Amino acid sequence: MPETYPSIAHFHTIRVNQPASKFYNSDYLHTVCDLWEYRGSGLMNLHGSTGDLVLLGTTTEQLEPIFFGLTHELQQDIGGSGSNLRTPECCIGKARCEWACYDTQDLCYELTQYYQDELH
Repeated sequence: MPETYPSIAHFHTIRVNQPASKFYNSDYLHTVCDLWEYRGSGLMNLHGSTGDLVLLGTTTEQLEPIFFGLTHELQQDIGGSGSNLRTPECCIGKARCEWACYDTQDLCYELTQYYQDELH
């Protein structure tokens, strides 16, 4: 009912793939927050049910500039492949675990790239 509620006629949600083991640095988070404050509602959910960083609420006109900012400026892939594939997640692995048998972060990255490429 966009005529009745024009301020929420558009309310797109964008999912952003989380990094392996959810390692973020503060510069990255500040940049995402600034982008979302400028192009969206400023509301976000760190790791919703899909495992992604969820950016809540923007208009249709902002979708392409947001996508460009994420993929070209932040070198970040969007998430959200629907029910076909949830964003893979991994343990902290070799980054902090002395008993890790293999590089879980690398495996998570490779699986994500392979299967998301197939879906996209």
